[in-house]
Amino acid sequence: MGEELVPRDELRATIEARKELGEEAEPALIEAFVDRIEKELSKRQRESEQSLRRKREHQKEMALGRMALSIPLFALAAIFTGLAGVIVVCAALALIAIATAR
Repeated sequence: MGEELVPRDELRATIEARKELGEEAEPALIEAFVDRIEKELSKRQRESEQSLRRKREHQKEMALGRMALSIPLFALAAIFTGLAGVIVVCAALALIAIATAR
């Protein structure tokens, strides 16, 4: 994996605490350690969801922008250049859609 869920020194500290405190403290130590891991996982999940939401909003904005630009571009292309201009506008809009989808 890329990043550690819990720093290694925290794991070592938990193991050392278990050695010092004995077996009776083991369930509490394990519970606390697992809680830290669960909190980190939950934090990463929220960050991932926020990132995905921002990306979707950006894609929606780009789609609306393309639609807003396409209407006058199609009208101008059809009036002044005919079918060739409409084809060029379609190709340009397709390239914009491909570039923003990445």
